[in-house]
Amino acid sequence: MQNKNTLKGLLAVSAVAAMFTAVGVHAQTAAVSQTPTQTGTSSTGTPNMSGKTTREGTIDNTNSTGMENRAKQTGAAGMAGHGSAGMTDKSATSSMGASGAGQSAAGTATGAKLTAGDEKILKDMAMANIAEVEGGKLAQNKSQSSEVKAFAQQMIDDHTANLNEVKALAQARGVTLPTEPDAKHKAMAAKLEKMSGDAFDKAYMKQAGVQDHKTVHAKLMAASKKAKDPEVKALVDKTEPVVAQHLKSAEQMPMAKSGTTSGK
Repeated sequence: MQNKNTLKGLLAVSAVAAMFTAVGVHAQTAAVSQTPTQTGTSSTGTPNMSGKTTREGTIDNTNSTGMENRAKQTGAAGMAGHGSAGMTDKSATSSMGASGAGQSAAGTATGAKLTAGDEKILKDMAMANIAEVEGGKLAQNKSQSSEVKAFAQQMIDDHTANLNEVKALAQARGVTLPTEPDAKHKAMAAKLEKMSGDAFDKAYMKQAGVQDHKTVHAKLMAASKKAKDPEVKALVDKTEPVVAQHLKSAEQMPMAKSGTTSGK
């Protein structure tokens, strides 16, 4: 009887020991299964990129919520930067606008009304150019001299170009220019129309070639000293040497000296 009781006691002790052993194994297994996540390393040794474990659970930095949060942060920074850049752009635009306004004001100042004396200079230059162009066209039609025709063509080309410059400046300053020769040059043209041959060449070269250029050159020399407006003076000074060259060429023409023509 005593042996039976002893056997039962041993069996009970064994059962209790087995239970403790099972509990210990289970606890160890659970600890091992949690270790890779806590250390950030999987059972295969590969780093766990999903995030770290917190008391509330695993935070996944790659999920859509995390990306949205980062996007919001980036967007906020971007908007702040863009706003600053926008203000800079506006400031630059304002600066450019101010500069443009300054240039506009300068342009208005440049287009100031001319004095009566400067207006007369432009009108005299326009009249001289018109007379030389018309005289050159007449010589092209009536002269039989190649030298006279060449001179006449140079008068047409040079004085047309100068007339265009005078017109541009006059338009910018509100000056109305003559559009046809004055009475003196109309009378001369009518006289030349009735001539031909040597008589025409002699009259044309003496009047339009020599005398007119002497008169115009003298006026330009005086205008250079009297002109008040810098643009008017600049145009006068640009025209003067051209007229001087025309005068020199005309004086060297044989028909202007002796009244005879050459180069027929």
